[in-house]
Amino acid sequence: MPSDQVSAATSPGWTWDPSLYAGSAPYYAVGRVGYPAEVAALLVDALQLDGSGRLLDVGCGPGSLTLLLAPHFSEAFGIDADRDMLTEAARLAEEKGIGNVRWRQLRAEELPADLPPAQLVTFAQSLHWMDRRRVTRAVRALLVPHGAVVHVHATTHEGVGTDAPLSHPQPPRKAITLLVQRYLGPQRRAGQGVLTPGVADSEDVVYRAAGFTGPRHLEVPGRVVDRSAAEVAASVYSLSGSTPSLFGDRLPDFDADLRRLLADASPDGRFSEQMAPIALDIWR
Repeated sequence: MPSDQVSAATSPGWTWDPSLYAGSAPYYAVGRVGYPAEVAALLVDALQLDGSGRLLDVGCGPGSLTLLLAPHFSEAFGIDADRDMLTEAARLAEEKGIGNVRWRQLRAEELPADLPPAQLVTFAQSLHWMDRRRVTRAVRALLVPHGAVVHVHATTHEGVGTDAPLSHPQPPRKAITLLVQRYLGPQRRAGQGVLTPGVADSEDVVYRAAGFTGPRHLEVPGRVVDRSAAEVAASVYSLSGSTPSLFGDRLPDFDADLRRLLADASPDGRFSEQMAPIALDIWR
C-alpha cells in the first residue's frame, strides 16, 4: 500500500517499537537496489552543491543515500533508530573510503537533539514511519537560511512488472508475497504490530503546514537491473513486513521455501527487474 495510507501516523493502533527492522540490516544494502549516480548529479545541479555545508539524512538505514551524497558536503550526519543499521552504515562508509559522516542513533521525533544546522535534509523512504508533522517542523528549524529538504520517492527492493523482453526472468514477487503470508498471516507485519489502511494528509499538506514551499520536482528514469537469487532473497528480508526476526524459529523453513521458489522461477539463479523511476521533491 502507498506510504501515505499505511504509516506510523495513520495506521490505527500501530505504534513504533525497536524491533521494526530487527535482523534486516545485513540484508538491506544487498537486497535494495542502490540509488544511481544520477540522483546525486541532479541534486548537485539543482542545489548548487559545492562540497561545503552539512547534510542530514533522516532515517538513513545503512546509509544508502547518505553515502551517495556525503562527498558533496564538508560534513554529513546519518540518523536512524536502529543501531544495527548504523553499524552497517559505518562498515560501508569505511569500505567506500568515506570519512566525513557521523552516525547517530536517534528517532526522528527526537530532533533537533543536539545536531548542528544543515544545508540539506533528506528523507529517503523514511518519513512515512514518523510523526510527519512533528518531524517536518523540527527539520524546518534545523535548516540554515536558504537550505532545502529533499523527499525521495523510490521503491528499491523490487521492480515493476513489465512485458518488455528482459535478460532473465522477473522475480516471482506475487508468489513471494503469498509465501510470506503463509508464514506470517495476511496482515502486513511491522515490528510487534500490524499495519492497516488509514487516512492521511498528503505529503504536500504536511510540508506546507511546516512552513515549506514547493516542491520542485525532479525525476530519474527507471532502469533495468540484473539480480542474483541471493539479492532477491535479501530484498525480502530487508522489508519491515518480513524481517528475519518475525519468523522466529521458523526462519530456516521459510528460507528453504523461499530459495526453492526462486530456483523454480530461474534455475540459473539470475533475475531481471524493471525499476520504477525515482522522484525527488525539493522543498524550501
